[in-house]
Amino acid sequence: MTEEKVQEAGSGQEARTEALAEKTDEQPAIDELTELRQELGQVKAREAEYLDGWQRSRAELANARKRFQRDQEQAYAHAQAGVLTRILPIVDDLERAFETLPHNLSGLTWIQGVLLIQRKLQALLEQAGVTPIEATQQEFDPLAHQAVTHEPSATVPAGVVIAELQRGYKLGDRVLRPAMVRVSSGPPPVSAPEPEPSEAREPADDPSE
Repeated sequence: MTEEKVQEAGSGQEARTEALAEKTDEQPAIDELTELRQELGQVKAREAEYLDGWQRSRAELANARKRFQRDQEQAYAHAQAGVLTRILPIVDDLERAFETLPHNLSGLTWIQGVLLIQRKLQALLEQAGVTPIEATQQEFDPLAHQAVTHEPSATVPAGVVIAELQRGYKLGDRVLRPAMVRVSSGPPPVSAPEPEPSEAREPADDPSE
C-alpha cells in the first residue's frame, strides 16, 4: 500500500471518528430537548388544571354570593310582610270605628287625634308598597279574593264579586291578605207560574128529579 493510500485511509478513519463523536455529542442534546419538551407539556397541563380550578372556584363564589343576597332579600321581604300583615287588623278596626262614628262626635279633639293615627298608618302602608286589592264588580280571582258566599243576583253576572266584606291588600305582586267577598252565582232560577185556581163547577141536575 502506497503512502498516499495510507494517508487517505487515515483521513477517512479520522472523519468517521469525528462524525461518530459529533453524533455522540448530539445525542445528549436531543435527549435533553425531548425531556424539556415533556416537562413543558406537563407544566402546561398543570397550568390548565390550575386555571380551570380557579375559574370554577370563582364561579362558585359568585353563585354563593348571589344565593346569599337572594336569601337575604327573601328573608327581609318575609319579615316585612309579617309586620305589615299584623298592622292590617288595626287599620280595619279604625275604619270600622269611623264608619259608625256619630256625626256629633266627629269634631272632638281626641277623635281628630285618632283619625290622624289612622292616616299615618295608611301612609305607612303606602310607603311600604302596600296597595288595596280591587274586589267589587271585579271578576272573582281565587288568588286575590276569598269567597264567603256564592249567591244569585239578577244584576251581577256569574263569577263577579257582588260586594266586599273585608278589604284585601297586596305588597307588590304578593298577596298579604285576600279580600273577603260575596260572589254572584248568576241570575236566580225562574220559578214556574202557579196554576190558576179553576172555577167551582155547579152541581149537575139530579136526573131523578
